[in-house]
Amino acid sequence: MRDTLPLLDLTDFPPIRRRNLDILQVNLGYLCNMKCVHCHVAAGPHRTEMMDADTLALIPRVLQARGLNTLDLTGGAPEMHQGFRDLVRAARALGVKVIDRCNLTILFEPGYEDLAAFLAEHQVEIVASLPCYSLENVDKQRGKGTFDKSIEALQVLNRLGYGQPGSGLTLNLVYNPLGPSLPPPQEALEAAYKQQLFDHFGIVFNQLFALTNMPIKRFGDYLITKRQFHDYMRLLKDNHAAANLNNLMCRTTVSVDWQGYLYDCDFNQQLGLHLPGGEWPHLRDLLSRELEGQPIRIADHCYGCTAGQGSSCGGALNEDKQ
Repeated sequence: MRDTLPLLDLTDFPPIRRRNLDILQVNLGYLCNMKCVHCHVAAGPHRTEMMDADTLALIPRVLQARGLNTLDLTGGAPEMHQGFRDLVRAARALGVKVIDRCNLTILFEPGYEDLAAFLAEHQVEIVASLPCYSLENVDKQRGKGTFDKSIEALQVLNRLGYGQPGSGLTLNLVYNPLGPSLPPPQEALEAAYKQQLFDHFGIVFNQLFALTNMPIKRFGDYLITKRQFHDYMRLLKDNHAAANLNNLMCRTTVSVDWQGYLYDCDFNQQLGLHLPGGEWPHLRDLLSRELEGQPIRIADHCYGCTAGQGSSCGGALNEDKQ
């Protein structure tokens, strides 16, 4: 897989700084039951990188020490880490909201049959990948049979109360474009998702997050292979909206890799652009270190977060932008 950092490192992206830290986003490892074309982590069934027990044990301590409100768990498939459930229990005992970035198909893997019930019991917010409401598009991006499994998983979650009004169980979906284009306006796309999924499958959910594909890892390699990398970067830059700078997720989130090292965002993590500050800052440093006011590491991929309506782990930043 080709490294895109040399194509991104020289940048004219505006300098930005951190605000007060609110969200700890932790990548528990790259092991996954799937191998998606758009995956910026290049996760898969044969990846062996997983967070060790000592690093995992630091997470609740950091949540408490920094008074953080949200623990955002990602991977790979974060649920495949053997410490996932104990970590969820520990964070919820602290009153911290836990987000599980779930690929949905994991619910049907052997040994995970009770996963959905566990998530519901602990009121874990689910952010689930569903890049389209079309079988053809989903299977093309994520593998044959993925759409049917995803629909079945959403129906299971609905029966447990996820996405249902008044249940307190939040179910959000994630859309990624199939190729090198910007996502359509999130609000209109969410309405279409809700109508199509309910009319055809009886599925309900809370919100749709429209995310821009980042020109790194698997998708970056795809762009280079198709000789579309520079055209895609031109698209991102031509659609840069300065208004989105104020709401960038890196201002209030810190990303933690499977070894415990810190980054401004998940994308910087995959590019190896660690948090500024000399030696690679580690999760243990957050027990005593403040990040507010610190400069954020930038490169050309940052335009993926500011193009058009903007893009973050929570979806569009400015839905008035097209």
